[in-house]
Amino acid sequence: MINPLPIASHPGGLLCLLPQLANRHGCITGATGTGKTVTLQVLAQALSDIGVPVFMADVKGDLSGLGKAGSASPKTTARLAQLGLPEPAWTAAPVAFWDVYGQQGHPVRATISDMGPLMLARMLNLNDTQQGVLQLVFKIADDHGLLLLDTKDLRAMLQHVGENAAQFKTEYGNISAASVGAIQRGLIAIDEQGGDQFFGEPMLNIEDWMQTDAQGRGVINILAADKLMNAPRLYSTFLLWMLSELFEHLPEVGDLDKPKMAFFFDEAHLLFDEAPKPLLQKIEQVVRLIRSKGVGIYFVTQNPLDIPDTVLGQLGNRVQHALRAYTPRDQKAVQAAAETFRPNPMVNTAQAITELGVGEALVSFLDDKGRPNMVERGYVLTPASQIGPLSAEERRALIASSLVAGVYEQAIDRESAYERLKGRAVQQPQAAPAPTPNQPSAPAPAPAPAPPPVDDNAWGASAGHTAPAPATGSRPSGGARMPSRQPQPQPQAQPLPQQDEGGGLGDLLKDAAGGLFGSGNRRSDSPLQAMVKSAARSIGSQVGRELIRGVLGSLMKKR
Repeated sequence: MINPLPIASHPGGLLCLLPQLANRHGCITGATGTGKTVTLQVLAQALSDIGVPVFMADVKGDLSGLGKAGSASPKTTARLAQLGLPEPAWTAAPVAFWDVYGQQGHPVRATISDMGPLMLARMLNLNDTQQGVLQLVFKIADDHGLLLLDTKDLRAMLQHVGENAAQFKTEYGNISAASVGAIQRGLIAIDEQGGDQFFGEPMLNIEDWMQTDAQGRGVINILAADKLMNAPRLYSTFLLWMLSELFEHLPEVGDLDKPKMAFFFDEAHLLFDEAPKPLLQKIEQVVRLIRSKGVGIYFVTQNPLDIPDTVLGQLGNRVQHALRAYTPRDQKAVQAAAETFRPNPMVNTAQAITELGVGEALVSFLDDKGRPNMVERGYVLTPASQIGPLSAEERRALIASSLVAGVYEQAIDRESAYERLKGRAVQQPQAAPAPTPNQPSAPAPAPAPAPPPVDDNAWGASAGHTAPAPATGSRPSGGARMPSRQPQPQPQAQPLPQQDEGGGLGDLLKDAAGGLFGSGNRRSDSPLQAMVKSAARSIGSQVGRELIRGVLGSLMKKR
């Protein structure tokens, strides 16, 4: 059995957190400047000393001092003398720094698909209709094997779905162009807040936050959140994503002698502000069930009423710093906060909350049977690490010596929805070029075995060539008019039958024939040639009709 962890001191002794009950969650509340950060530092380092990995968000930058050993000062010496406690063993805790923007720590990334439509909808501040469209986009991407890894993947997928909404309508339902546009605008806003750096690969392996050093102490993972706080939706969604990752990946272990991990969520009210009901239900479910996976969650906020009752009722270990009650509304909040503690006849809880000094708190931890102890008024112990931030040089040195140094620094952009959809657009088949006068319009098929010779006249002579007399049996049995695959020799113009010398109409027709067949490069005929051609066609038609009548008449007479 691990010894209890001393957190605060009061006249009756030390107020200790039982390690086996640290997974029953807790909260640290109080107004600004009352000592919440130091309390968080003491509690985190106490858990780290017994081998519990810790995660915390550093909103102000003060928590980086955990990575450096503290030292005695006149102020700390006087405080220790007041409490009657010995000077602590000044030691630094093993720390790892993380930063969504990759500036003050190792980069932290997640993929769009791993974040999921529910949390992404909260980040983008979507209404129910827009969230439904976003869920359809995720579904279509899954069905078509398109990976959503970063924001450009989601943007390309939204464009693809919007342009093909009619195609997806029958299978997935209506897809509103207005909703697609709203999601696109939300993505632009998130990118401006740093979402383009958060979404991508390599994605954070949650196991890298559950490490211990060579001495068996748990590594304290500190997320630089001073800049991230300027994007509150990105900050809160990131914390919820981490919590859900733990919930999904850790196995059930029941009650252990110490937690497998402890989470401290600073500015916890951001998790619940304007959160839709489905998301609140998910948070409540995770908080209720993650205890059996060996994870303790501690919310840090100004007022316990910032936390929904369904979640607040599950927080067994509580530290309440001072609250200010300058208005009737503040007084109601103080009274409500006092009622969340188990009463102590020796302590007027509501009065004490407004009288607490800096570093003083009302404390109630669970006893060995899991029951809340009566509230006690005490002083938080002095941490063994430095109170205050590290210098930039000290931070860089700790980042370089981290266990995960170099693992997440280089971003990876593998083939995903953006590349697939972009490549599909580039590879669209191009329109076939228009056929030239000397080129057939359709591609030539494979030649049939041993075909008979085919001349140009049977297939359709090319422009500018003289058509010879048709060859018998040259057309295929199907009657299809297809171009010959092998080039045919250029046919020579056959000489016209010689007519009797004598001029007149014969010479005129001869001249006309010369104009017809001998000048293929001329674009137009002379008026005389045009008249002769017309007359020749008329004569030819009349002679042809007379011949047909004569042949048919002779046949009928024979019958």
